[in-house]
Amino acid sequence: EHRGAIGQFTSAPSGADAVGCHWPVSLEIPVAPEWRSGFHLVTMTAHGVEDGRDTGHACFVVGRNPAPQPNPAPNRMLVILATNTWNAYNIWGGRSLYTGGSQVSFERPFSRGTLSRPEVERDDRKARPVRFGEEADVDGEIFQAYRFANGYPSAIGSTGWFTHERRFVEWAERAGHAMDYAISADLESAGTLEGYELVVSVGHDEYWTGAARDAIDNHIAGGGNFVSMSGNTMFWQVRLIERAGTGETREGHMVCHKYGAVTGDPVMAAGEAASAEMSGLWCDPIVGRPEWTTLGAGSVFGLYHRFGRATARGVGGFSVYRPDHWMLAGTDLGYGDVLGADHGVVGYETVGCPLTFDEFQLPVLRRDARFEDFPDELEIVGFALSSNLGVGEYPSSIAALNDQGDLEFLAERFYGDTGADNLARVRHGNAVMLTCRPFGPTGGEVVTIGTTDWVFGLADDPRVGRVTSNVLDRFLTVG
Repeated sequence: EHRGAIGQFTSAPSGADAVGCHWPVSLEIPVAPEWRSGFHLVTMTAHGVEDGRDTGHACFVVGRNPAPQPNPAPNRMLVILATNTWNAYNIWGGRSLYTGGSQVSFERPFSRGTLSRPEVERDDRKARPVRFGEEADVDGEIFQAYRFANGYPSAIGSTGWFTHERRFVEWAERAGHAMDYAISADLESAGTLEGYELVVSVGHDEYWTGAARDAIDNHIAGGGNFVSMSGNTMFWQVRLIERAGTGETREGHMVCHKYGAVTGDPVMAAGEAASAEMSGLWCDPIVGRPEWTTLGAGSVFGLYHRFGRATARGVGGFSVYRPDHWMLAGTDLGYGDVLGADHGVVGYETVGCPLTFDEFQLPVLRRDARFEDFPDELEIVGFALSSNLGVGEYPSSIAALNDQGDLEFLAERFYGDTGADNLARVRHGNAVMLTCRPFGPTGGEVVTIGTTDWVFGLADDPRVGRVTSNVLDRFLTVG
């Protein structure tokens, strides 16, 4: 605790959202070598400021100690905090990637409520679970009322430490799991994943660089395992650029042209070799590296559940199809049971698969020429219906330009046009629980539980907790 630190007011420069604040250092916190890896929340209280506006938050992450030491203990996992996605939604200083920006800086505070805020039951959720007799909050009016009353941006329902990673960490620590921590940009550095049997991503891990994709794919191909309990995962490719004069991209800025990448990203003028770095969809044929090559699932096959008009009254949980799968051991769930509905663990954003059914009416991957890059070894444990939204169909709670329609955009970019058949293909999707081996039997295993809101069931739903424990215990060697 640091008391009486002398600070000074420094106004934010114009364009701080894109280029950062460049503020002078007021306080330094030395990190001793013996500090264990972890997420550290910094709470700052100002004197002489009105209540409610006198407290701010910052954070830092201590990674694995770089000093020479044996590889991490075999029962220790690495948790990747989705800081690229936190940054993408951050409106501090101007625009986010959802309100007209194409470059956002890590060198600025996070928006109010991203890191810490009072706990509430459901009001801060974009896919609010319903209780008996309630009607679904289709237009997000309860969420809007809550955030406006407390001065929060709409991004609090989409991303951030408090919303997602915190819930997983609190549960995992109570369960006795040991963890190391990294941030998105750490995957740019060689050796970050070295020695870990298991890498875990939770919540909303949407924005990935090419180097990060390389790192996780190399980890899996080399026999490591990856667990993604996240929705809309690996949707957009981004590039990190350095802050002037530092030589460090991790302290710099993030570029993503998103919906306008095909015409607006400068790399498109640099020739075919450079176009693979286009900061648009990973599944765009121009990029040619869809997220399902790693995850076994992607958002073109199901993006939203209980969000706006997309399955607005959906079940909120996974229907179980393979109850004998190791993932469900000890849950007492049977065929057709629903997992996690009370807490809405299927909610907001998802990833799915092109599905069909075998002779036993069990779901299997539907393979054709468009989907030949899915892993050969893939097993679907359960799924829920998930959909997509077109222009004018989003709830008022979304912080995005009103001319963005994922339904039309995905049909155009992945399937080639917005004809009725392609719009129907994107409209009718699913959120999936699966296991796969993207690099064959010699590589590691991937578990995808394809929803942002899985972590909301960890605290109070014993079956959600048991499934999560089954997943982690499968890959962590004890002793």
